[in-house]
Amino acid sequence: MRIISANLNGIRSASNKGFFEWMHNQHADVVCVQELKAHATDLTREMLQPDKFFGYFHYAEKKGYSGVGLYAKKQPDRIIEGLGIADIDSEGRYLQADFGNLSVVSLYAPSGSSSEERQQAKFSFMAHFMPHLKALKASGREVVICGDWNIAHQEIDLKNWKSNQKNSGFLPEERAWMTEIFDQVGYVDVYRRLYPEATDACYTWWSNRGQAYAKNVGWRIDYQVATPGIAATAKTAVVYKEQKFSDHAPLIVEFEGDF
Repeated sequence: MRIISANLNGIRSASNKGFFEWMHNQHADVVCVQELKAHATDLTREMLQPDKFFGYFHYAEKKGYSGVGLYAKKQPDRIIEGLGIADIDSEGRYLQADFGNLSVVSLYAPSGSSSEERQQAKFSFMAHFMPHLKALKASGREVVICGDWNIAHQEIDLKNWKSNQKNSGFLPEERAWMTEIFDQVGYVDVYRRLYPEATDACYTWWSNRGQAYAKNVGWRIDYQVATPGIAATAKTAVVYKEQKFSDHAPLIVEFEGDF
């Protein structure tokens, strides 16, 4: 089973850069996308229902902002759109697809880098999302949460960690929250399980300022976070950089077994 997560930074922009042609050649079973920056009326048929995929979306109310999607080779048994929390759901940040005992989630956690107000919104999201993560883990289902978490967990997850310790995305409170997810709630960081010491190869996002991408001054903020059972079946994980569809790179994980 192959699962891909990709922040598109605008689905229309990524489409123009060849994302869907690339996606069709990946033999993926599920593709989770984030930061659509679009509504249904903005999307072409290929974006809504690519050939051989079922497409599902959770749009933000604000035009040209946020939003998540999920493409699956199999029709899900159930789709859950949003967390049932109005201020979070209005931004289109959570989409869950259930296939038998497997749940795959497309997640776009808030960024707090633009203002103190947005950082407080991020902290609020974290506080509300933790109980949901615990309940999902306690349900007994196998879960893979794919997406842009907007947090680099450890020092090896970003190039310039020393100078970013007071910046959103690498704040002590954010990192501690991620540690709680892994060490106390019991989820697994699939990439880190496979490659515990990877540094430069692990980055999934680069600032548009300076020559961050050319110099690989990046951050690892896109994850596939899974329950232990399915995480143990992960065989390979790779950050795809041969083509550039947005300021993020797709994260591809290959799990044992059929979809």
